[in-house]
Amino acid sequence: MEENTGKPKMKHALGLLDGTMLVAGSMIGSGIFIVSADIIRNVGSSGWLIAVWVLTGFMTLTAAVSYGELSGMFPKAGGQYVYLKESYNKLIAFLYGWSFFAVIQTGTIAAVGVAFSKFAAYVVPDSLKLYFSEDHILFSMPWGSGHTFTLSAAQLVSIALIVVLTYINTRGVKGGKIIQTTFTLTKLLSLFGLIIFGLLAMKPEIWHANWANAWQMHGLDKNGNSLNTGLTTGVALGAIAAAMVGSIFSSDAWNNVTFIAGEMKNPKRNIGLSLFLGTLIVTIIYVSANVMYTAVLPLHDIASAPKDRVAVAASTVIFGNIGTIIIALMIMVSTFGCNNGLILSGARVYYTMAKDGLFFKRTGTLNKAAVPEFGLWIQCLVASILCLSGTYGNLLDMISFVVVLFYILTIFGIFILRKKRPDAERPYKAFGYPVLPVIYILMGLAFCGLLLIYKQEYTWPGLIIVLIGVPIYYIANRNNKNEGEETAAA
Repeated sequence: MEENTGKPKMKHALGLLDGTMLVAGSMIGSGIFIVSADIIRNVGSSGWLIAVWVLTGFMTLTAAVSYGELSGMFPKAGGQYVYLKESYNKLIAFLYGWSFFAVIQTGTIAAVGVAFSKFAAYVVPDSLKLYFSEDHILFSMPWGSGHTFTLSAAQLVSIALIVVLTYINTRGVKGGKIIQTTFTLTKLLSLFGLIIFGLLAMKPEIWHANWANAWQMHGLDKNGNSLNTGLTTGVALGAIAAAMVGSIFSSDAWNNVTFIAGEMKNPKRNIGLSLFLGTLIVTIIYVSANVMYTAVLPLHDIASAPKDRVAVAASTVIFGNIGTIIIALMIMVSTFGCNNGLILSGARVYYTMAKDGLFFKRTGTLNKAAVPEFGLWIQCLVASILCLSGTYGNLLDMISFVVVLFYILTIFGIFILRKKRPDAERPYKAFGYPVLPVIYILMGLAFCGLLLIYKQEYTWPGLIIVLIGVPIYYIANRNNKNEGEETAAA
């Protein structure tokens, strides 16, 4: 909050339901409708498909209940950035904030925005489909060696969506809150409905075939053909880690509610509860949806779904030809609400960084509606650039490794703070401490280690993005010191 009472202050306008809907709504974008195709190509069996989602759900729930302790100790805007600063130092916190701004949040906003426009092409009238299609190339220009910059209609629609949602959120937190709660409740109910109808339409012969060799791991190609059997332990673990890149991306952004702690009612209680309830609901939906997929689609069809759109293939089996329209509408609702949550919460991190002198100074001010408007617009700008670049998908693959590393650091921070500040107020203590936090840290390290060994293309580029933040941090610190000296001299 602003210390000067004459300036706008953040308003405590969000309750437990709003926080829970922000957690669930930010997590559920387009991933659950798509990434199971890549997961099944990595692991090749129903049992391991479900196991990947269960492992991811367990990690997410464990992290969420651990963050509850930190949110109670530091109920202020900025969330994970603040936890890292209090546990370690400003450098570690800045590296998280820099990665968050450069790729994690902005790249996710771009990816979700493009997903919205791609599926909008399914439901608009034929006369308008051209204006939403990813295949409608508006501009193409070669650059570099063998590279071509292309601009599609879908990219422009995604940018328009991001701009509109950003504008709505600059008008105050209440508008964003209404959109978030309405759209999240709608998509939760529609997802539960899809799962129920899918299970009712279960085909026994497909179910038995899919689960006959549920734990026999092998790779599948994009046509659903088997690539190998009898994998070595190391290769099998690498396949699981590669498969979890998709499920972790689909389950990410659960921590967004911590960024808006400055606008939550009773944040010491409601942030922790929102984290638990939101991640639990989404975990149940994700695991159930994948069980449903295996009940109506052969593994071959899951692996070879056109453009990886598994939910479209499943819905077509369940509802017939209209199934494509149903899923398209669901994804539009899902991605619209998801992007609203991401846009609403992300700017609060930049606001807190600016208060520490580590971001554009103007980002640390609130507009008349008591929201960080400048932070919202620069976030919009970077997300729009990533939409145009078309590299957001690759960037998110690269950053999954880094996201989990920062989660590990944050959860380890609980142990540091228990030692550094044993007498600090803790309205909520991490459930299962120290066992569950240790399990998460070990699982997270195993995931990152396996990616380093077997899927290095997912690791080093993300680390490089983080490390670019080191010189930026020292430049920002030097500028702050110079400004402070000038102020003192004056």
